Formats: sequence, C-alpha cells, structure tokens
Amino acid sequence: MKPKKKIVLAYSGGLDTSIILKWLQENYDAEVICYTADIGQEIDKKKIFKNAKKFGVKNIIVQNLKDEFIKNYVYPMIRGHAIYEGVYLLGTSIARPLIAKDQIRIAKKFKAYAVAHGATGKGNDQVRFELGYHYFGPKIKIIAPWRIWKLKSRTDLINYAKKHSIVIPKDKKGAPPFSIDDNLFHTSTEGKILENPKNYAPEFIFQRTTSPENAPSKPTFVTINFKNSDPYGINGKKLSPSKLLEKLNILAGKNGIGRVDLVENRFIGIKSRGVYETPGGTLLINAHRAIESVTLDKETMHKKDEIMPRYAELIYNGYWFSRERFKLQKIINHNKNKVNGSVKLKLYKGNITIYSRNTKSNSYSVKKVSFEENKTFNKLNVENFINFHKKKLK
Repeated sequence: MKPKKKIVLAYSGGLDTSIILKWLQENYDAEVICYTADIGQEIDKKKIFKNAKKFGVKNIIVQNLKDEFIKNYVYPMIRGHAIYEGVYLLGTSIARPLIAKDQIRIAKKFKAYAVAHGATGKGNDQVRFELGYHYFGPKIKIIAPWRIWKLKSRTDLINYAKKHSIVIPKDKKGAPPFSIDDNLFHTSTEGKILENPKNYAPEFIFQRTTSPENAPSKPTFVTINFKNSDPYGINGKKLSPSKLLEKLNILAGKNGIGRVDLVENRFIGIKSRGVYETPGGTLLINAHRAIESVTLDKETMHKKDEIMPRYAELIYNGYWFSRERFKLQKIINHNKNKVNGSVKLKLYKGNITIYSRNTKSNSYSVKKVSFEENKTFNKLNVENFINFHKKKLK
C-alpha cells in the first residue's frame, strides 16, 4: 500500500487551526502533522496534544525557539530601531520568518509534500509565511485554506466548529474571542469592536500591561547591560535572551508601559486597526538608542536613522530573508562592537525616562562639552566651520 502524502500544519491548538486541521483531513488524502513553534506565546502543550489527537494526528511537534527568536530575530531588529509607521514595533512581523523557516525544516524531515498555515486572506501573515516557505522550500506546496475554502467569515468558522464538535473558546466577556497573536516580544489584539476606529479599546482586552492609571505610584528603576550592541543582562546579572525579555516584560507591564493603538497600512493594500502590547521591547529600544548616543559617531547613527523606515517596511512586508534586508542589516551592524555599557531607566505610569548612561567608550567627551574653559576644543575652528558652510548656501 502506497503511504499517504504528508502536510505540515502550523498549529496552535486554537479555534482557527483546529478547524483547518479538520478541513485538511476532509479535503486532502494526506496525513496532517501538527507543528507548533514555541516563541514565548501563552501555550498549553496538553491542550495542543489533546486537540490534535482528537482528530487522529500521530505526529505533533512543539519546538522551543524562544532564545533563537530573541537572539537572532528580535535583537537584530532592535539594533535597527525598527518602527513601522512611527509606532509599531513589529512584534508579529518578526516572528513569522522564524516559524516559516522551522516549519519547512520539519516538512523536509518528514518528507512532506506541503505546508499549511492559518493566516487569513485579508492579512499580512499569509505573505510573511509564504515568502519564508518559498525561501527555504521552493518546491514544497503551500496550502492557504482561508484563500480557497468556502468558509468566508468568522460566523462560518463558528458554525463549522459546532458541526465538528470543535471547542469554541470564550473571551473575558463570554463572547467568541478577539483575534489575538502573542509571543515573547508582544501581544496583538484585533477584531470585533476594534474594527471600528471610533471605538475605544476596552481595558479587559489587555493581556500583559497594567493601565498607566493603575500602575504603581512609585517609580521602578532598571539597568540594562549591553555588549556588542545586544542586551545581555539586567542590573548586572547575565541572562539568556528569553529570560532577559521575560523579566523586562514583567517590569514594564506592571508600570503600564508598551501599549499602542494604531491603524496601520497593510502590505496587501487595506487599513486595519490593532492594539499592541510590547512592554519589554519598548524598554529595549529606548535603552538601545540611549547607549548608542554615547558610543557611536554621528555619521553611523544618522545613517541608521536614514535607512530605518525602509528596514522596518521590509520586516513588516515579510522580506526578512531578502537580499535588501541582509544588505541593510550589514549597515546596521557596522560598528556594533563599539556599543557597550549600561543604561538605567526610570519607569513610571506608562513613561520611560533615561536616568543614566554608563560606558567606557571615548565617543562622548565630558571635557569637550564642558562649559568650563579647556584646551581640548579649539573655538577658532568653529569660525572656519561656519564660513565653509556659508559658501554652501550659494
């Protein structure tokens, strides 16, 4: 008997991917392998295995990628100070390339002919996943159920789930849930009343941050240590990338830091509204800019600022593995070995204050900047400098 073909499904154990699992079994003569990338999201392994086994799945893989995610994806992005459209720290965008890469690895391991994902037909994630799939497995078939099945709405999904006895989770108000994506770096919440931008985001939707109004009335201080441009410790204590971000998430979250409510321009050409929480990441990007300010020269810093919008757009659009992103990353990484030291932050009711910067770098000279008279700065050179630039006005 000829063995069945295999499909590797990016599986969370939640409503959408459980429906997709059943749908694949109904519409493809293939064995479905369930794959979950653990990148720090709220994960219930027992639930994943239970829900998958309910439909007869034999191979269920949960892969711990937390440290790889932070070290090889989040940290390089933080070096680039990537912010999309002025506010979005790209928490969902940066996770998809790693998931796609490892899902293809599993597909090759099991000699699967196809991979499948649960990204909707209107979202950016379908692009991000599929560009990653193509980069690492161009000959592997891609199945995108949301673009081909007859289930056209959230209501259709709920009805399909009821028909096949798939558990429908409830949010804190007892209704079918918002669309939520989370990982160690951030949480995003979309859908339902948030689809109308005139509606405020209710407090109960926030997953990992206290409202600034309810945050402690006393400030919290934290020092982030950097080596070669990447954080390696908190308050002088060395931590793994995932443990470091976990700790920062807690500190920032309880102080009401990291909330963003935005309407963004999706890559596929529509606008969408989302509420994002990136507590630890918000601390990291602020601290990183602060340590660079006392360690890097002006030209390097300004060049990074110049390319940042394009770098952020590439990440948002799913081009993490593109030649252009690789090229910009080289520019971003230039002189990163000079970025060493520590930054102390003051956290208070949703606000971050740079409390102090400490480095052995000689990029910043107290003597040169001092208002006291000294011989380290020749004021006559300033006149020549101004005269030179006067000529450039003509």
